[in-house]
Amino acid sequence: MDRPESPDPLAGSTRDFLTRPEPDLAAKAVAFSRWHDARIGFGGFPYAKRLTGAPTPRAALRLLDGSLQEGLNFSSQDYLGLASHPAVKAAACAAVGCYGVHSAGSSALAGEMDLAGPVAAGLGELLRMPHVTLFPTGWAAGYGVVRGLVRETDHVVIDLLAHNCLMEGALAATRKVVPFLHLDVAHARQKLAGIREREPQAGILLVTESLFSMDADTPRIAAFQDLADEFGARLLVDVAHDLGCLGETGGGQLERQGCLGRVDLVIGSFSKTFASNGGFVGCRDRAVHDYLRYFAPPNTFSNALGPVQLAVVAETLRIVRAEEGGVRRTALLRAVHALRGGLVAHGVKVLGAAAPIVPTYIGSAAAGRRAVKLCGERGVLVNLVEFPAVARNASRFRLQVMATHTPEECEMAARVVAGALEEAQAAEAPGEPSAA
Repeated sequence: MDRPESPDPLAGSTRDFLTRPEPDLAAKAVAFSRWHDARIGFGGFPYAKRLTGAPTPRAALRLLDGSLQEGLNFSSQDYLGLASHPAVKAAACAAVGCYGVHSAGSSALAGEMDLAGPVAAGLGELLRMPHVTLFPTGWAAGYGVVRGLVRETDHVVIDLLAHNCLMEGALAATRKVVPFLHLDVAHARQKLAGIREREPQAGILLVTESLFSMDADTPRIAAFQDLADEFGARLLVDVAHDLGCLGETGGGQLERQGCLGRVDLVIGSFSKTFASNGGFVGCRDRAVHDYLRYFAPPNTFSNALGPVQLAVVAETLRIVRAEEGGVRRTALLRAVHALRGGLVAHGVKVLGAAAPIVPTYIGSAAAGRRAVKLCGERGVLVNLVEFPAVARNASRFRLQVMATHTPEECEMAARVVAGALEEAQAAEAPGEPSAA
């Protein structure tokens, strides 16, 4: 019997394996595995890579085919470079000596440790919000707050590009999920007005992010809070990618836009700036805080944050709020400007505004797959994002900058990325089917 032809590693997307109607639940997994193997065989497979050491500006990644890529690291989320900070590592070691390594329970029962109190209090001061609930991951915080507050009779009015955790929480909570055009206040107003006209007693959660990670753009936060107030809704803002690393005191876009303490609900993750797993929800109402402790499923049915995670967050939060935090934020923006400026100087399309995420537009996924392989071979480690994480034929690199990157390293990376993109795009044959 002839063996089936190997899939084209430059064509297709993961979406192709989500909706296949098969009587055997595993059939889609078998088909995906063949496509996955073809992509790995092509070389430079950009997903499921493993760090061989700390996520520093220069690092080594083990690919799924066993090969090693070494070089300038723009693929790790450690925006202020705190994951290897001596004081942070010392805090982690001290926590193990005092508390062991495991929380051993849900925060709804007896799993939360004394360390959680100072962490929540420090976050509350940074956000100017009196009540903070901690979650085991950032994803759990986003999913949990939506799933915990929203019921099937309520509505979620949500930015079309909001994070997966927020979308999944909304879809799990209600069928009344209403997307609005990205960053579009007028379109959100139209949706809210329509709901209030039809269902004046319905609960509404309005959802956006302070910094969108695929486009490095930000909404007018005050305008969205005004909308929520006008229509009797609650506004939820995800600050995962900018809290701690942007703003004069680390308050992110909320601080830059004068909205600290004004937004109804704020969620975030510790994994971008605070060198740890974990997440949080901040709010102005003690009743909402108490409610989420018991009604947000990931909080009730997952173990609480462990002692090492809490100690790391406590120490990184101290650094963020200290003079050193300001020095690191300045260094981060210097590196960001060097990278963005270098890319633009070489004719590369860069999206959004200056932030630790530098989205570099490519277009076809086939060109992206060629380019990410070339970057790795030439000593620049980058992440490729393709459909369905972004629109079809809108693939991009999501370069992630650290305060510990030097401007010279950023300029070198810009040259390598630009050269790889030029070569990859030139390799596309006329009429070649574009990968989704």
